[in-house]
Amino acid sequence: MHAKLVTGAMLIAMSALLQPASAAPDWQTIAKALGKSGAETPDGVYRVGLPRTDLKVSLDGVALKPGFALGGWVAFEPMGNQTMVMGDIVLTQDEVNPVMKKLEEGGIEITAVHNHLLRAEPMTLYMHVFGQGDPVTLATALHAGLALSKTPMGGGAQPQAAPQIDFDAAGVDQTIGYKGKANGAIYQFTIPRAKPVEENGMEVPAAMGSAIAINFQSTGGGKAAITGDFVLTAKEVNLVIKAMQDNGIEITALHSHMLDEQPRLFFMHFWANDDVQKLAKGLRAALDKVAVKKS
Repeated sequence: MHAKLVTGAMLIAMSALLQPASAAPDWQTIAKALGKSGAETPDGVYRVGLPRTDLKVSLDGVALKPGFALGGWVAFEPMGNQTMVMGDIVLTQDEVNPVMKKLEEGGIEITAVHNHLLRAEPMTLYMHVFGQGDPVTLATALHAGLALSKTPMGGGAQPQAAPQIDFDAAGVDQTIGYKGKANGAIYQFTIPRAKPVEENGMEVPAAMGSAIAINFQSTGGGKAAITGDFVLTAKEVNLVIKAMQDNGIEITALHSHMLDEQPRLFFMHFWANDDVQKLAKGLRAALDKVAVKKS
């Protein structure tokens, strides 16, 4: 009897190994359901940019480019036969509750609603979302919610304009200790944490918002505005606040973006408009307080 049980268990295990692997998601079908296409990242995430190109927002006299501080997105990560979706949607104040209600009706969870900046006119808010299940169903629900905002949709991913960085980007790279990337007139850094972040047992890649994001936008004369968010554990929060403030960088928000992430994380947003090297040194001082992946 014992031998039969062992043989049966072995057959079950062999059968599981012989099952065909889950088919890769049909990203084109998902893009059609969402109403906008994106691109697959090297780690297998399908990310769709949702920049609010319709909005004209300024802060302290600086006209904010969409890719600098108004760049919403949603990203889909395969989970066997299902998909996990996360996103950060940029909304005006009057759009928040209609969009939220429609998303919840479609099974999309709201994980945060908050500001990223202070004194920006008009004020924009940022709604973080989470969903898990059939990818087309999730994309359809997101489309219904976004339709109640003025978020530009339709068409494919738009080609980025030629880089227009008019400060010493190589010098900024050297000071920060990581290599940035030009996205039109915005110079961006994506810096992963040293250890993976998980949500519901699934690793959350950088493309789904688990990495530190730093954006530079030139304001002329060797100066730049900076914004983004640091991804921090509780012990790192006040160390980073002090490092930022000691270097003239304003903390504009501190909050969560997810509900069930491991480890527990806090997202710190910031703003400054000053000499680009001075700001790079301040950001480097803050990064020295964080467990980040080595460059």
